[in-house]
Formats: sequence, C-alpha cells, structure tokens
Amino acid sequence: MAFFPRRRPGAPSTPAPAPGKAREWFNSLLFAVVAAALLRWSAVEAYVIPSESMEHSLLVGDYLFVSKLHYGPQTPQTPLQVPLTHQTLPLLGLKSYSDLVQLPTYRFPGFSSVQRNDVVVFHVPHEQQRPADLRTFLIKRCIAVAGDTVALRHGQVFLNGQPGAIAGSPQTTYFMAVPEPNDEVRQALQEQGVVDYTQPDGIPAAGTNPETGQLGYFISCPANVAEYFRKQPYVRSLTVTAPSVQLFPDVADFDVSDAMSAVQRKWQLDNYGPLPVPKKGQTIALSPANAAIYYKIVSQYEHNQGITWGADGMIQQNGKPLTSYTIKQNYYFMMGDNRHNSEDSRFWGFVPEDHVVGKAVFVWLSLDPHADFWHRVRWSRLLRPVS
Repeated sequence: MAFFPRRRPGAPSTPAPAPGKAREWFNSLLFAVVAAALLRWSAVEAYVIPSESMEHSLLVGDYLFVSKLHYGPQTPQTPLQVPLTHQTLPLLGLKSYSDLVQLPTYRFPGFSSVQRNDVVVFHVPHEQQRPADLRTFLIKRCIAVAGDTVALRHGQVFLNGQPGAIAGSPQTTYFMAVPEPNDEVRQALQEQGVVDYTQPDGIPAAGTNPETGQLGYFISCPANVAEYFRKQPYVRSLTVTAPSVQLFPDVADFDVSDAMSAVQRKWQLDNYGPLPVPKKGQTIALSPANAAIYYKIVSQYEHNQGITWGADGMIQQNGKPLTSYTIKQNYYFMMGDNRHNSEDSRFWGFVPEDHVVGKAVFVWLSLDPHADFWHRVRWSRLLRPVS
C-alpha cells in the first residue's frame, strides 16, 4: 500500500517552477566568487614580484603562490576589504582610514610558526595611515625569529653570536672597473644573469665610480658570479659598494615621525647589530640607550594609549617616562636577498606577528620584463619551489 503525504490546506497543487537559466548562472557565479574569496582568505593567494629586493632568489616577474595555511589564516581587521585611497574614502563617507570599522583579529592554527630562512609575505609595518590588513604587501626572508640576537659583520649574518646559515642566493652590489665598456662585457653581464631593471634592455649601463673616477659598471650579483668576473682579464677590480644611510634603531620611527635614538649606533647595511629580536612575554627595562628599539612596538604595533617620544630619548606614557614594558606578541627580523637594494628590517625594524600573511611556497609562472614575446616566459622557473 502506498502512502502519499497530505497536502496542507492552502498549499499550491503544483510544484514551484524551476529557476530560470539566468538565476542558475547568477547562483553559480555567486558560489564561485564566495568559494574563491574563502580560498584566498584561508589557504593560498597569488602574488607577483614587482622589485629586485629579493634577487637572485626571486626575480622581477615571478608569480608566486603564498600559503596562508603554514602560519594560519587571520581574520580581517577591516570588514571592507576593497582597494581604498585618500581619493576614494570620501565616496564612502569616510574622512580617513581611522574611520573604518576595525575588528580584533584572530589567527587560526597553522602548520608551523615562522622559521629562519622562510620567505615571508607580510604587511609593511610603517604605513601607519592604514589599518594593517589594508597596507602594502612586502616579501622578504626571515633572518631572525623572536628571541634571537642578529648581527651582520662584513655582510655575514650572525645569529646568537654564531655564523648563520642563510638560504637563497644573497646578492651584493659591486663596482666592476673595466678598461673600456664594450659588447664583450655586456654579453658577459647578460649571460651571468646580471640585471638592471632601470635600463630598457635590462643590462647595466657603463658609468663612473664617483669615489675613484674609474670607468665600469655597478652590478648586483651573487658571490659565485662575482668570483667569475674577478677571473676575467677585462676586469681591473671588483669592489663592494654599499650606500651609507641612517638605519634602525638610530631612526626610531621610520617614515612616520622624526623620533631618533638618544644613543646613535651608526650601523650600516653590511655591519649591523647586535640587535635583540623581541619575544612575547619578555619584560624589557627601558632606558635612553635602548628605548628606540621598542618605541614602534609600544606606540604602534601593540596599540597602547597615551604613548609619545620624549625629548630625553625615553618612551613616555601619559607624559611620564616608561621604564619597563612586557612584549605582547612575537617579532621577526626580515631582510631582502639583494642586500644593498632592499628596504627591510635594517631600515624600519621588526615585523610584528600579526602583520604576517603567509609563506611563499613556489613560483607558478615567471615572465621576463625585458625579453621579447617569444622568450618572455622563463620556462626553467615554472613550478619552482621557493627556497
């Protein structure tokens, strides 16, 4: 015997019509957009390398997949995740970025924490005019993790007093003096992969060393390429050239304010530190000798109220000197592999843990910006793991 459900009084006697094709397409598109957004937020995201700060490990034109699962995806700080500028903010009825709704963030568990030598994508720390998750993305190599002490001596990295094993292909900038610039030298530069992205053809242009008056080329390359040129008969000399600049923590608040350390260390790009990397739970005794190291942490990254920089070189809270502070999250020291052409932790200090986006895992496409159409794809770099 078959049983049929009783129709409720007032219920339609015929089934509802199936949605039309347009509605089906809309639903499918909406599902795809939501699924892609969830995947992009929680798992992987694609990035492209725009500058030479990670050469020779990563090249301009490399397209990367970045894993957010390694360190754990983080909930958005600002619900409105759209590109915003000072010009578009008024269209949303906002006067500044501070008017955006900002939420507490939570990081879900990941496969691992940030490790030394990881190539990491993170939000630039010094764009204080924007919420953290709407800032520019940077990609650098993690040189030191929370609790380490980092130093550079003649370009060699030392961690906790011992030489550090640094992965990738770090580059140094040299002046290569030659008797006469010619096609042989240019050909050798091209064959050895020496690139200058400011030149139309990508090959470094000849010039004069302002310090010595010698004719030659400024080049950035790994140690093995530098050794190759030292052996060439047309190379008179190959000398390291690093610009002299003011660095962190002498510059206590890079690109935000004029705060300067009361004790000037005068560290340089190849001779830097020792600098301790702050660790969560660590309590620091503050003095004019070290306050500049922690000023951005106290005033910006950990959202304390009433923080100012005192004329005596001390951090002040509500007008009184702050003599001790307990660190609330872990920090990292990041550097570009192109050591003399990278604005990194040597300039602006530490990267907070809540600014970390993910780990670069592999190159899925690479396009040479100086090659012609037929040679534009760097086939040898496709699906190459990032080391």
